[in-house]
Amino acid sequence: MSEKGTIAVQTENIFPIIKKFLYSDHEIFLRELVSNAVDATQKLKKLSSLGEATGELGDISIEVIVNKKEGTLTISDKGIGMTADEVRRYINQVAFSSAQEFLDKYKGVEDGKTIIGHFGLGFYSAFMVADHVTIRTRSWKNEPAVQWSCDGSPEYTLEESEKESRGTDIILHINGESKEFLRKEKIDELLNKYCRFLPVPVVFGTKEETIEVEGKEKKNKVPNVVNNTHPAWTRKPAELEDEDYRKFYQELYPYSSAPLFWIHLNVDYPFNLTGVLYFPKIKQNYEVQKNKIQLYCNQVFVTDEVKEIVPEWLTLLHGVIDSPDIPLNVSRSYLQSDSNVKKINNYITKKVAERLEKMFTKEREEFEKQWENISVIVKYGMLTDEKFYDKASKFVLLQNTDGKYFTVEEYKEHIRELQTDKHDALTVLYSQNPEEHHVYIDAAKARGYDVIQVDTIIDNHFISFLEGKLEKVQFKRVDADTADKLIDKDETTESVLTEEESKQVQELFEQAADQQAATVVLTPLSPEDNPVAITRPEFMRRMKEMSGYNGMDFAASMPDQYNLVVNTNHPLIGALLKKEEAAQKEAVRQLQDLALLSQGMLKGADLSAFVKRSFGLIGDQG
Repeated sequence: MSEKGTIAVQTENIFPIIKKFLYSDHEIFLRELVSNAVDATQKLKKLSSLGEATGELGDISIEVIVNKKEGTLTISDKGIGMTADEVRRYINQVAFSSAQEFLDKYKGVEDGKTIIGHFGLGFYSAFMVADHVTIRTRSWKNEPAVQWSCDGSPEYTLEESEKESRGTDIILHINGESKEFLRKEKIDELLNKYCRFLPVPVVFGTKEETIEVEGKEKKNKVPNVVNNTHPAWTRKPAELEDEDYRKFYQELYPYSSAPLFWIHLNVDYPFNLTGVLYFPKIKQNYEVQKNKIQLYCNQVFVTDEVKEIVPEWLTLLHGVIDSPDIPLNVSRSYLQSDSNVKKINNYITKKVAERLEKMFTKEREEFEKQWENISVIVKYGMLTDEKFYDKASKFVLLQNTDGKYFTVEEYKEHIRELQTDKHDALTVLYSQNPEEHHVYIDAAKARGYDVIQVDTIIDNHFISFLEGKLEKVQFKRVDADTADKLIDKDETTESVLTEEESKQVQELFEQAADQQAATVVLTPLSPEDNPVAITRPEFMRRMKEMSGYNGMDFAASMPDQYNLVVNTNHPLIGALLKKEEAAQKEAVRQLQDLALLSQGMLKGADLSAFVKRSFGLIGDQG
């Protein structure tokens, strides 16, 4: 038997389209061909379970073989194989999907999850890297083996073959532009990327295995199986221990820190979805943590660009999602718009919220221990997802500078007595850097106030967001004003200075202050308070920080605006007026620099001058 013919295609010549436009990345060919081999094997296993294919299945592994000398790459399976008629039907008629026909035939006994191909074009991806392709195949039915050959044109040759074993060999004669696919290292890389969790063993080369024979160690070469056929997400949660989940995480992300905890997804209605999502330890640069979720379709890797399926805020999670119900285009590389995608998106959000709420309710101590690592994820979700906000508002935590945790409602009650202003609104005091704000925090605590610490990268947005959500609650950074003015209670303190003396003090400090950035504010405080302090107006500072976060260079590059607050009731301020003019200026400069120094704002030449001046003052006293 030998025949020649023309492949039936819908267009004048589909091959240029396949080679240039069908797949965005030529390396996809290996995924498609190995996936087809998996399909053929899964079909045989199904026929065997139904009693239609009799006899032992034997070794059903798929083998990938590189022959550099011949310039060929072979993908060989021991699956269902094809008859001559099936080759004519499935290979010669481009875009006729054998997988779809198989599902139609066995509808009711086959759920479709184990059959990967849906489009009938995967095989033709071979022509992206090969200038000649040969198929040698022998069907599980008792029919002669056949060989099909094509050089990338619509013309083919079909003839009988001497192949004795069941299954199909796809032999690619790699073209001159694609020689990289004859390198073992490249094939190793692609198999690890696309095929490491396929449900059928995939063999590539051999590896050495040490065995013991008669008390002696002996090295033996064995087939190198590159994939884990039963990854964690394909198994039932009841079958897995915590250590199994941790080992799988290391398999996905070698050398990474252990995950905090995980969620096992397993749903079969109204869509099919399995997977394991891990909460990683979030580092300061959260961009590094993103895009670590891998999307699979029946254990075939598709993409790690999953923002259509997973909400943007959950791309900080790591792990695997596998669903045959996610619609893909012909190359399986990009997601298409579909109602299932939205349902899956909502389902994942719901499961994450339920897991966090359960942990908070039943293991609050452990939840608080993990809060530093998960707070960015929770706050990010609340900022961007209204449904998640409704759930998370019950378990989002605020931590005060003493290290105690509160829910929002708990904290409101905690500060209500002392931090309610004259308008009956609560003032939440916060610090982004408790060490830098130590002086201010101490002053606030001396008045019985409590201060929370907000030090994640999205807290500027988050506190503004909460202000919009909560009624009669405002947030003020602890250095926004002097301690006695942070909560406006309409209480006033009399100044010991006369109006004329106050005017003189104002002029002295304004002459020394940096007029572009500092505003001198005279305030009568307790004599025990510092004589001079730095405060930063809440509105201007927050606007500057938000502008910088959003990349608005103009606002972000503006100099720091601050108030130089002079305590007119401090003895040092009154004593200034009794000094000679030169001594007044020196003392004012020293007081201002001390205030700046306490906030890390005294730098460069100003810092050097301060140090020199301080030594001089000590010498004068000596």
